[in-house]
Formats: sequence, C-alpha cells, structure tokens
Amino acid sequence: MTEVLTAPDPDEVLMRPMQRTTWRFWAFSAVLLAIWAWGMYAWYTQLGAGLDVTGLNVPVYWGLYITNFVFFIGISHAGTLISAILRLCKAEWRRPITRAAEIITVLVLFFGAGCVILDLGRPERALNVITKANFSSPLVWDVCSISVYLTGSIIYLLLPLIPDVAILRDRGVRPRWLYRAMACGFRGTERQHRNLDRAIAVMAVAVIPIAISVHTVVSWVFGMTVQPMWHSTIFGPYFVVGAIFSGIGAILIAMAIVRKVYHLENYLKPVHFNNLGLLLLVMALLWFYFTFAEFLTTYYGSDPDHMTIFTAKLSGEYAPLFWTMVATCLVIPVSLLVFKRTRSSIWGCVTAAVSVEIGMWLERYLIVIPSLSNPRLPREEVSYAPSWVEWSLLASFLAAFIFLYGLFTKFFPIVSIWEVREGRERALDEVVARVREALPGMPPEDDGSTPSTPRPSNADAPSEAVLVP
Repeated sequence: MTEVLTAPDPDEVLMRPMQRTTWRFWAFSAVLLAIWAWGMYAWYTQLGAGLDVTGLNVPVYWGLYITNFVFFIGISHAGTLISAILRLCKAEWRRPITRAAEIITVLVLFFGAGCVILDLGRPERALNVITKANFSSPLVWDVCSISVYLTGSIIYLLLPLIPDVAILRDRGVRPRWLYRAMACGFRGTERQHRNLDRAIAVMAVAVIPIAISVHTVVSWVFGMTVQPMWHSTIFGPYFVVGAIFSGIGAILIAMAIVRKVYHLENYLKPVHFNNLGLLLLVMALLWFYFTFAEFLTTYYGSDPDHMTIFTAKLSGEYAPLFWTMVATCLVIPVSLLVFKRTRSSIWGCVTAAVSVEIGMWLERYLIVIPSLSNPRLPREEVSYAPSWVEWSLLASFLAAFIFLYGLFTKFFPIVSIWEVREGRERALDEVVARVREALPGMPPEDDGSTPSTPRPSNADAPSEAVLVP
C-alpha cells in the first residue's frame, strides 16, 4: 500500500493576507480613515467658505493643489510604464514586483484628478471641461490623456490578475462571488494562457506611449503659457523623466513595506532592490541633466522676467527649498546608490527613495509657485503660504492612498502567483534559448531539442508529491 504525501505550497504565504487579517491592520486602517475624515472636514469647510480659506490668491491661482496634481500624476508612471518595459524586455526579476507597481498607477491617478477638483472650488462645474470643451486648451488635452491612461492602466492591471483570481476561486477563498466573476471562466488551459499573454503584450506596447503622452501633456499645461520659466520646450521630456524618477522611488517604498508586513523576504529579494536602485541612480543623473539644462539656458538668455525667478530660486526667498531639492534629488540618492554595498541593502534603497519623493514634491512646488508669484506685469509684492485646509487635504489623500493600497492586498495577491510559478517552471529554458540565439558563434539548439514545460496549473494541486511505500 502506498501513501501520498504532499509538500506545503511554497506560495501559501502569498495567499495568507486574503485568508487572515490581524488587529494591527484594522487599527492602522482606523488611523488612516481618521486622517481621511479630517481632510473631508477641511474640504467641507472649503465648499462652505470658498477658496478664501486656502492660501490661493491673485496671481497665485495654482498652489498646493496643482503641485500635488503634478506629483501624483508623476508617481502614476511607477507601475504601468516601468512594468510594461520590464515585461517587453523579458526581465525575469520583474515577476514579483509588477503588481505592486501597477496598482500604484491606478490609485494615484484618481487622487491626481481629485486635486484638480479641489482646485476648482466649484466641483459641480468639473464636467464643463467636457460638455463645453475648448480643444485649443491644453487642459482639455490633459483630461483626454489622463482618461485614456486610466482606462488602459485598469485593463493592464486586471488582465494579469485573472489567473490569480482563478487560483483564489478554486481554493474557495472568500468572497467567492467576486473571484468567480473576475476569473471570467479561466481554467488555466494552454489556449487561455496563450490568449492572455497576447492581450498583456498588446497592452504593454500600447500603454508606454500613452504614459509618456500623459506627463508630456501635463507639462504643456505650463509650457504653452508665457509665464516666466514655464514657456520652455524642455518641459515635455523634463516632466517625463521626473515622473519615472518619482515612480521608481514609490515602487521601492511600497516593496519595502509589503515585504516587511507580509514577510515576503523570499519573493522581494535584495536583487530586486539593487536593480531598481540602479534605475533610480540613472534617473537621478538624467534629472540633474535636465535641471542643469533648464537653468543654464535661462541664465544665458538673461531675460529679466526669467532672471527674477532664477535668482529667487538660487539665492532668494526660495533658495532653502531649491537647495533642499538638489540635496534630496541628487546628492543623497547618488551617494547611496553609486556604491553596491548601500544599493544592495534595503535600507539604502528605501532611504534614497524617500529622499527622492521629498525632492520631487519640492521640484513641483518650485515649478508652480515662484513663476506665479512673479508675474510679468508689475504689482504689489505677492506671497503664498498653504493654509491648514490645503495641508489637511494632502494628508487625507496620502492616507486614503495607503488605505486603498492595503485594502487591495487583502483581496488580491500583491505578488503575482502565476507569474512566479511560470518563472520557476519555464524561465530557465527560455533564458537559455534566448542566449543561444543571441550570442555570436553559438548556434541555437535544433527545433524541439529545448524541453517544453507545461504552464503552471491554476488548480489547487499539491506542489510536490512523493510516493512512500
């Protein structure tokens, strides 16, 4: 007589957050929801009293709200753009990090759009930009590009979720109705996997130009005006580079938190932080190049209106913020990431990422406020200081984002189970085949000589079976 012994599923840890919730999650969620509620009170105050309760004035009609809008839209490049590029390049180390990045994109786009509604003061008029659209306005282009980007990002998030949702459905995880509906009848057949791969590949290709266009159009909202230090052709690529820069930082922070909270040390390894740290280092140098180019051309142009803002940033009232931005976007991250010892450590990458997020928020603030505070027409001295309402709404948006991100992890695996399994079973053969095909003097193997490994099944089958007499 024989007996079948099954080894425990190595990916059980990925499903544990959906099966068990500790009191710490609920306590932390309560704190986040309290911060969000305070922000809603601040918005209620603004709706009743108008924008007078903010620090906005004439001519500083864009303040913290538009700063946050550009910042959130920039972070949205974290998931869709970076994940799509890594998928197309077939970087095997991408598998545990793609979903953690893609959900960032979808969530922050909502908060970016929300910042614009806050700035309107009259939210009931938000639809006027569509119903009474003026297509010569970059604001309409912004609405169109962000809407397309949000739609594409949601599809790009949901497609790779289907196999994992099918796994949860087959295991009987609750809520069953949700997983049954989202699985769309997926059973893990070869044909279904092939069609899914094609759909993901199409979306990966499509979403890259859409993502680039989004932050380019956001930059045109500034660059199409004649405001000093805004009317520049460099703003398009400058904003895209800054978006990818802050996006990578957001991924690193999210990965570190998820790794610690859910004990995913075997999935989110130092190599993932090292690789993303290298990307962050490259983007820090690119950011410095564009920043230097912008200020160099302004200096040599010596236009009096531009030079007023130039001086205010480098040695005037905004100098402390400007040099803090330089330190947090360049000095600190480069100092940490240029050395392998600190780049390979999680604390080094996370410290650099937090520094970058602070610096990139300051960069957006320094783009918006100084130019509006120094208009071309002479007027009395203008000053802007955000009020408690603006700071409260920023805090509420950040708290709501963290809460929704955590809530996502309680319904769906934050690490793609089927992609990890596929990597274990097929990646080595695929990498060997690609290397043999690409290296000179190393002919590829004959057709059929490379072993073909079947797709990982979504059925709740044992990961390993041993026959014991």
